Amino acid sequence: MRSFFLPMNLETKKILLDKLLELITPERVDRFYEIINHRTNHIRVVVEDIFQPQNASAVIRSCDCFGIQNLHIIENKNKYKLNPDVALGSSKWVNLHKHNSTDTNNTKSCIDELKSSGYKIIATTPHGKTTSLEDFDVTQKFALFFGTEKEGLSEEVIEKADVRLKVPLYGFTESLNISVCAAVCLQYLTSKARPKVKSYYLTEEEKINTLINWAKQTIKNSDVIEQRILNELKSI
Repeated sequence: MRSFFLPMNLETKKILLDKLLELITPERVDRFYEIINHRTNHIRVVVEDIFQPQNASAVIRSCDCFGIQNLHIIENKNKYKLNPDVALGSSKWVNLHKHNSTDTNNTKSCIDELKSSGYKIIATTPHGKTTSLEDFDVTQKFALFFGTEKEGLSEEVIEKADVRLKVPLYGFTESLNISVCAAVCLQYLTSKARPKVKSYYLTEEEKINTLINWAKQTIKNSDVIEQRILNELKSI
């Protein structure tokens, strides 16, 4: 998805949104408003160095399905690639934050950014002293970190995590595939958080920002149209 921060006041955003929605079918607009009321910024998902396109795509799809609006992508060793047959267009509806600088520790910068925004860092891992999925406290904002298919999360994430989270398993295999693990965690934790957290859903401004981006994903030449609308508003 393209930019999701819009440097304009709330009233201007509202007018821009209304004008963009006039260019979209009523059925699609109704669908936007139906979905936006289930979106959350209370939970964020972070994937670190995922290299298999089917897993990368499945995680985005799960984020969309369970109402997660923000996905962080750490690219230290591997570039995050999508499989369109798996993602099924879900990347258009989720904000993708890529941490892929070539001259910095992208894992550290991502963790620092999330912590400064008040998120607890949650490392999904079957190793060490862990908290079970059922016992995890969902009341504070948190970011779920998922690691590579073979090695799992980096030691840096494990060491800096506020909680190590484990999905209870009862077979010989000690861990789930990353995309399955993400889906299981999100289904359980979103269901648990919705009735407990008053601030679970997006704020009014977050909803407007998101709806503008969704509208732009739907409209051809949306950047040109957006600029024309903003120019018209300046001349009023």
